[in-house]
Amino acid sequence: MRLFFYAYDSTYFYKMKRGAGMLVLMIACSISIAQIHVEKLVIKAKQKYLFGQSDIVVADTLIMEDSSSIVLNRIKKENYLHSKLTIIGNHCFIDGSGLDGKPGSAGLAGNSPIGPCKSGANATPGKDGIDGSAGVNLFLYLEKVVAKNALVVQLGGGNGGNGGKGGEGGSGTSGTVHCKGGNGGVGGNAGNGGNGGNGGTLTIHCPSSLKELMDKKFTVKNLGGTFGKGGRGGYRGSAGLGPSGKIGRPGMPGTEGVDGQLGKNGTFSTVLH
Repeated sequence: MRLFFYAYDSTYFYKMKRGAGMLVLMIACSISIAQIHVEKLVIKAKQKYLFGQSDIVVADTLIMEDSSSIVLNRIKKENYLHSKLTIIGNHCFIDGSGLDGKPGSAGLAGNSPIGPCKSGANATPGKDGIDGSAGVNLFLYLEKVVAKNALVVQLGGGNGGNGGKGGEGGSGTSGTVHCKGGNGGVGGNAGNGGNGGNGGTLTIHCPSSLKELMDKKFTVKNLGGTFGKGGRGGYRGSAGLGPSGKIGRPGMPGTEGVDGQLGKNGTFSTVLH
């Protein structure tokens, strides 16, 4: 399916409608980038076809040779694939999985000073893990399908990143007969784990004659992503020793990070016509 926009601008209305005409032209360009329409799309064995910036691909004939794959546009929440005739080889898959979140960085250790009777510096906290992104919601519009083997559709949510550990508190220095040892620095709090991304949904629109084939030849993997683990709290800084009981106080340890949450599983449905 192709969409075309035409902007008409008479001489009389030129000044009044110039801005509106430019807006329509911009919309037309945007839609032309968002949609790809080809008569025949052949993905060679072991090759990948990327949606790129598009979120809609329309092919009169789609041929996926053995071990070929389609990579969806993860920037867009929803992707659409239309095909009148679809031929699927062995070990083919469509990948719209969410991306894993990055782990949080660790906190910095507190400085341990030089010289007697000085307290260690407090550490900095660890950063939170990044949430995993959600899997793509994919809409397949199919008319005729010939499949050698199962097509695997991967729409699982990305895993949450682990929280960063807190930095270690700095150590207090030794005391003397004139002053007690320095206190230990406080350990940094740990970062929390990121949440798992939600699994994407797969919706297939096809004739009722393909229902049995859909059940046998389509494998959907769209579980929610696992949660990131909370980081470890930073160790407390040790107390500086000193003569005659002139010992400093150890620092407090940092708090432990909290685990993230599991992503929700996606769904799979078939709309028959």
